[in-house]
Amino acid sequence: MEYDFPLYRPPSEADSLILQITLGCSHNKCTFCSMYKTKKYRVRTPLEIEEHLSWAKEYYPFASRIFLADGNVLAMETEQLKSIVERLYKEFPALERVTAYAGPKDILGKSEKELQALREAGLTMLYMGVESGSGRVLENVKKGVTPAQMIEAGQKAKQAGFKLSCMIISGLGGRELWEEHAVESARVISAIDPEYFALLTLLVEEGTALYAQVKRGEFLLLRPDEVINETKLMLENIELSRCVFRSNHPSNYLSLKGILNQDKDQLLEVLTKAQQSQIRLRPEGWRLL
Repeated sequence: MEYDFPLYRPPSEADSLILQITLGCSHNKCTFCSMYKTKKYRVRTPLEIEEHLSWAKEYYPFASRIFLADGNVLAMETEQLKSIVERLYKEFPALERVTAYAGPKDILGKSEKELQALREAGLTMLYMGVESGSGRVLENVKKGVTPAQMIEAGQKAKQAGFKLSCMIISGLGGRELWEEHAVESARVISAIDPEYFALLTLLVEEGTALYAQVKRGEFLLLRPDEVINETKLMLENIELSRCVFRSNHPSNYLSLKGILNQDKDQLLEVLTKAQQSQIRLRPEGWRLL
């Protein structure tokens, strides 16, 4: 088996060759996440990486896009990662871009010089899970950083030349903090001003700490209509220069897409119609089907 499962990648990397040079997540403490709970973070050995690359070159020699897995490739030593990225462009002649997930702590752990070196080597875009702009929500879900650090990480990545895709999770503040989650998330995303912004909706998976909190009644989930209210409040407060916005993940109750802030009024109009029940929301049982 060439991959250590489970294996994850962003929706936009569906057609990319996935190279798994690390296993697991270097943080792996978020209460809502079940993705890498069966793994302990480690960088694959040089032999493992060599065998993985040999397999990839044999079966996908003309890959134009490569996504580096697992969760926090940027936690690797800079020189090792830089060497791998440079090698990919030499050995895959049609390669156009290399991308990866990047935790905010891992970005902050790199110097500006290190980030620039990785960008110049050909690591072109990073996916950063912001999750929320609220300090209380980030603390509750054990994200490990403050809103100020999240902004710093995003701005640092952009200054190094990376394209940046940021994610927020609708409903992550629950009923208690939904307004704060919406307004503060808009503030943080606006301060980062990423090239791409994705809005997903919370799915509570069995086995996570958040699942236990929901079962104990400590965390109250938003109803679909409340998620729409939260989304509208977030978009009302967001200010972006020219950002590709997507809220069309299978977890979402309502599919939205556009350019922010260019299409902000049209998006708000769609949300208003959803509030007035003029647009049907995705049924709960259909999410992620």
